[in-house]
Formats: sequence, structure tokens, C-alpha cells
Amino acid sequence: MAEQDSAKKSVLLVATFAAFLTPFLGSAVNLALPAIGKDLNANAIQLGWVISSFILSSAIFLLPFGRYADIIGRKKVFSLGILLFTLSTTLIIFSHSITSLIILRIFQGLSSAMIFGTSLAIITSVFEPGERGRAMGINITAVYLGLSCGPVIGGLLTQYLGWRSIFAFLVPFAIVSLVLIRSRIKTEWADASGDRFDWKGAIIYGIALSFFMYGFSRLPSSTGWILLFLGLIMAVVFLIAEQKTRNPVFDIKLVLHNRVFAFSGIAALIHYSATSATGFFISLYLQYLKGLDARTAGIIMISQPIAMTLLSPLAGKLSDRKNPGIIASSGMGLTAAGLILLCFITGQTPNYLIVLLLAMMGVGFGLFSSPNSNAIMSSVEKRHLGVASGVVGTMRMVGQMMSMGIAMMLISLYIGKQPINPSTYPGLLAAMRTGFIIFSILSVFGIFASLARNKKLGNSNLAG
Repeated sequence: MAEQDSAKKSVLLVATFAAFLTPFLGSAVNLALPAIGKDLNANAIQLGWVISSFILSSAIFLLPFGRYADIIGRKKVFSLGILLFTLSTTLIIFSHSITSLIILRIFQGLSSAMIFGTSLAIITSVFEPGERGRAMGINITAVYLGLSCGPVIGGLLTQYLGWRSIFAFLVPFAIVSLVLIRSRIKTEWADASGDRFDWKGAIIYGIALSFFMYGFSRLPSSTGWILLFLGLIMAVVFLIAEQKTRNPVFDIKLVLHNRVFAFSGIAALIHYSATSATGFFISLYLQYLKGLDARTAGIIMISQPIAMTLLSPLAGKLSDRKNPGIIASSGMGLTAAGLILLCFITGQTPNYLIVLLLAMMGVGFGLFSSPNSNAIMSSVEKRHLGVASGVVGTMRMVGQMMSMGIAMMLISLYIGKQPINPSTYPGLLAAMRTGFIIFSILSVFGIFASLARNKKLGNSNLAG
């Protein structure tokens, strides 16, 4: 028993430590965008791709790596992800063009897919249903702690040492993660060992998702609509191919015959689509329209991830005892309320009101995320845990990409490819407010999607 408890603590420590890295980076880079733009002479669209390139590559590879980890071993894929993250982050420090930065961000996204496509599956493999929600709550707390520290530490580093110091700051943490994996985790998990990996399905899936997400980012241009249409065609081809494959990269039955899994995934997709570009918009708003420096903007933006950090462990623990669907739905409702109020933002909105609205959304996010992840991971068999973990991450990344796609489309409509300056401030504000209206509508739909799985959750025994 003592040895088993020690193994659980080791797994949670390593997974939680790794969970801190990429969210910290994402929130810190948001604050550094104006500095990156100035240093590398990048316009608003290119700065959007600094964020979107990472999200796109993560989304494409999350599901395939989750399935691959089920077959060859989750620890192996997780370890390789940390190694690739370390290398790509180190190289970014020496990047001297916006193109090279975006390319290296693609490799960072690939490494993130390896990490997040396996971490929840590893935790689910070790922890039983009665303690799983608490473990996931702690793991997701690390995600939000990274989001909390990112704006503050990232703002300080950017202001005093330059934007490259953000990436240099993370390298030692990544190395420590590698050491922890080798020294503390001795077990390998490969519950689908012996299955053949569906390379054809993985390639079709990657092409379909690439067309769809890149097309979404190019809207409202004709190229964007064409790519979206091609993405949908490839998605149909993928679904047909998967039904004829013995060991598919994604078992369609998980969606067709598992109501909890299906609606929890849809709720996650909508939630991230409605919230992810908020940080991007608010960062530009505070630094351009409000004229604040990166450090002050970071202190204001920290209110949202702090609320997430405080609520996640409680929500995760509560989801072990109560219906996770009800908890997640209440969180979605709070998020919707915060977004609706942000629709009325102006250039004169007091900073304290921005803090309160971000904190409200943070509480909603904290109540939604870990119970929803617990519902997804507990609704599948062990041999599908990697796939389920990949789905959780994919919904997050696709949602983030769609959110950023909406934001970039609105910036393209209202500002174009002009640099952000006082003459384009009215366009930036109009793009933000339109974005928050769209996100508010999405979040209201998300409440209904989250509630749709509750009856099933309340009357079924979740899989161990």
C-alpha cells in the first residue's frame, strides 16, 4: 500500500510539474506580443500566428499521440514531449525573425501534444474513480498556476530582460521535469499494447484538422472558405475510413454510444472557443488603449487565473462526490455572464471592473474544467484512456484555435494588416466588442451542451 501511494504521488508530481510549463508560456507570450512585434517588426496578423501556430500543431497531434501512447506506452511519449519542449524552447531564445519564431512555436505545439495527450491518461491509470477528481483538480491547478504566474513573471521578464528571457526562464524547469520522469516514474502504461497504429487515419485526421483550422483563421477571405470546405470533406473521409479500420486512431463508437463522452467533449470545445481569445484581446487593450506597461497589464490579467487556481482543486474534489455535469454547467453559466458584461467595454472602462470581470470568468472556468475532464476520463475503458486524454486536449486546442481565428478575423476586418497605433485604436476596440458578443452567444449554447449529459451522468456508473 505504501509503495502504491508513493507511485501515485510520483505520478501526480511529475504530471503536475509538466502541466505548469505550457500554460505559463502561453499566458506570458500574450503579454510579450507588443515587445515581439517591435523587436521582429511584426504586424498584428503575424503576432496572432505566434499564438495560433502553437495551438494548431498541438491540436493536430493530440489525438494521434494519445492513441499512439495507448499502444507503445504513455511514459515514453510523455518523456519525448518534455525533451522536444526543452529543445524547441532553447532554440527560440536565438530566433531573430518572426518566421523562425513561428516555425519553432509549431515544434513547441508538437511537444505540448505529447505531454497533454498522455498526462490525464497517466493520472487516470493510477488513481481510482473516488480519488481521480481530486488528482485532476490538483493537475489542472498547476495549469492555472502557470496561467497565473505567466502574466506577472512574463511581464517583469519582458520589461526588464526582454521577451526572449521568458523562454530562457522555462528551460531549467523543463530539464527538472525530465530528471523527475527518469528518477521517480518506473511504471509504463500501454493498455492497448499489441494494437496496430492507424497511420492512414492519423494522416487524414491531421489534414482535415489543418484545412479546417487554418481556413477558419483566414476567414472572411475566399481562401478561408475553400479551406473550410476541404476540411469538412476530409473530416467525412476520416469518419468513413475509421469505421472500416480494425484499430482506429479514434473509435467513433465513443461518440455515438457514449452520451457523457460526447456532450462533455462538445461542452469543452464550446467553452474554450468562447474564452481563449479573451487574454489576447485584453492584453492588447490594456497595453495599447490603456497605455499600461507589460508588468501592470500582467498584474491586472492575473485575476482570472488566480480564481481558476483557487477553485480547481475544490471543484475536482467535489466532482468525485457530486454530479460533475451540474458543477461544470454552473461554471459555464458564470463564464457566460462575464463575457456578456465584457461586451460593454470602452476605452474608459475602469481597471478594477476589468479585474472583477476576469475574476468572475476565472471562477466559472475553475468550476467547469476539472469536473468536465473527470466526466470524460471516467466514461471510457482503460484501453481508450490515451484517446480520451487526447480528446480533452484536442477540444481545448481546437477551441483555442477557433477563438483565436475569430479574433484574427475580426482584427483583419476592422484593422487589416496595419500596425496597431492610435489611428487604429477605434478599430481594435470594435473588433474586441464584436468578439465578446460572439463569445457570449457561444457560451450560452455551451450551457445547454453541458446540461445535456447530466441525466446520463446521474444514472450511470462511470467506468473505472
